[in-house]
Amino acid sequence: MKLDDLLALWRIRALEEKIRDLRLEGPIVGSVHLSNGQESVAVGACSQLRPHDAVYATYRGHGWAVARGVPPREIFAELMGRVTGVNAGRGGSAHFSAPQHGFHGENSIVGAGAPIAVGAALAGRHDGTGRIALTVFGDGAMNQGAVTEAMNFAAAFSLGVVFVCENNRYSELTPIDAMVAQPDLSQRATALGIPAVRVDGNDLAQVRTATRLAVESAVAGRGPSFIEAHTQRIVGHYIGDAEQYRPAGELDRDLRLEPIARLTRELLAEGVAAEAVARCEERARSEMDAAAAAALADPLTDPATAKDHLYA
Repeated sequence: MKLDDLLALWRIRALEEKIRDLRLEGPIVGSVHLSNGQESVAVGACSQLRPHDAVYATYRGHGWAVARGVPPREIFAELMGRVTGVNAGRGGSAHFSAPQHGFHGENSIVGAGAPIAVGAALAGRHDGTGRIALTVFGDGAMNQGAVTEAMNFAAAFSLGVVFVCENNRYSELTPIDAMVAQPDLSQRATALGIPAVRVDGNDLAQVRTATRLAVESAVAGRGPSFIEAHTQRIVGHYIGDAEQYRPAGELDRDLRLEPIARLTRELLAEGVAAEAVARCEERARSEMDAAAAAALADPLTDPATAKDHLYA
């Protein structure tokens, strides 16, 4: 089971590192935000959702799409503007969606996924599906009014929403402790009447337990829950970020805490063969190399179709 978990984490890491390479080499253009170091939040949370539940991510959402089951080839194709992408190459890195997999999209507007998730949960109450919604956002998004409004609305109407705050300590380039007077962000949910917990976001078991309880509560009609998952990104805010804001020694410490290094140590300490552990990385990288190569060979989206699907 833990080897399966390690493989799931490596699939996201390998996808992100391949995306980085393709962005630097040219096939991917535009701004790209990676989630290296935060993989266990997506893997743990998505493992507790049902197929028809709805996930709303941020622009750092590639890993959430993978954890939700979106095929990597279609993600690579989307990011490279190929017609075979999940949105025929129109969504790009920060805006793609795949609702057939329960992944209802990223959003480049900080915190904007929260009110949309509330709407999905409200629809799920009335359309007979019983669908609940999970929305993930960063610690910086907690200072957006739309997030507070969404949380309050969900609490007032007991809607089935799981609010997940990936607290990676940075609001883009600014430390969270320079942005708020109260570092316990879960208290804001508590103040709105929402049950809230703080967990180690690098610990899959903690993320799974917190999400399972939140999903059970939402499905039972007891309303929203809030999970503050402490984690860290071990890359810049965007590809090209010089990361001059990081204090000396911080990255070295984070590299010891990040979930792949952590789970690898656990497996080896439990006596799992080093070869079996290493095969998880090898298999993930092989899968992503093949998916990227296949997507790269696909045709580019025809610019003449740029106005397709527009209305107003």
